[in-house]
Amino acid sequence: MKKSERLNHMMMYLNDFDYFNLSDLINKYNISRSTALRDIASLEELGMPIYAEQGRYGRYVILKNRLLSPIIFTIDEVYALYFAMLTLKAYESTPFHLSIEKLNEKFENCLSGEQIKEINKMKKVLKFEASKHNSVSQFLDKILESIINEISCKIKYLKNNKTVNCHIQFFEISSKFGQWYASGIELKSNKYKVFRCDKMTSLEFSNDKLEFPIEKLINAPLEFYQSDKSIQFEVEILDSAKDIFHKENYPSMKIELGTKTIIKGFFNVGEEEFISDYFLRYGTSIKSVKPQSLKSIIYEKIKKILNHYEEI
Repeated sequence: MKKSERLNHMMMYLNDFDYFNLSDLINKYNISRSTALRDIASLEELGMPIYAEQGRYGRYVILKNRLLSPIIFTIDEVYALYFAMLTLKAYESTPFHLSIEKLNEKFENCLSGEQIKEINKMKKVLKFEASKHNSVSQFLDKILESIINEISCKIKYLKNNKTVNCHIQFFEISSKFGQWYASGIELKSNKYKVFRCDKMTSLEFSNDKLEFPIEKLINAPLEFYQSDKSIQFEVEILDSAKDIFHKENYPSMKIELGTKTIIKGFFNVGEEEFISDYFLRYGTSIKSVKPQSLKSIIYEKIKKILNHYEEI
């Protein structure tokens, strides 16, 4: 292992340490005592806050309150991180306290003129798909904080132009189709719900005891989120239509591939419009629909569309 690679690995290896002994590095990297001492000196030069405690039980201490230690990246890794950062420009809001413009400026200040020229050439020909977000979601950071710290939230939410109050234990934030969504358990009913984050008008943390550990909610099977009145569906599609599913699907559904390609899942009472609109996107790629009630709703929607085009 080259010295530069070893130093980079050491910074990551030691980042969670409060202290270490010289023997830790000697044994970990199979290096001599003198090489380990030189490496520690190099780590200090790179900005890692290390100081030595003298005496019989001497050791090296890493300061706790510190900035992130510098990490050495290859130029290809830098390019990958740069273009990953650019995808954030599509988001009107993010859960992070940052300015994309300032982040971009910091990034480019670390690069040479030639590397910036190379990146500008790449930007002209390399395009990453990212749905443009036009709505502001002002509570993303608080939702994320509540999940990490396992705190429930009391929110005000706009639904059908009316404000409703909800007490939620959030466990997931997702970005799909130009919108931010937060999934959680409504604690009054213990029902699984998904909220559009831009529809939240207020959010406050609550000290109420949580019903479920976050890990349980994250890893829960699909059946966990069903209510007693949930309606099961099973829709067979052409194999070529599975790409539609992979581009857009929801936690309440899954796809089974085999001799038949079938989308299985459930919807709750009141979600008939949503689920029927979803399957309209598959057009003539649908081969069968169960239950009959869902098929009838889709059929009536198609009739309305036909009538509309006959009238215009």
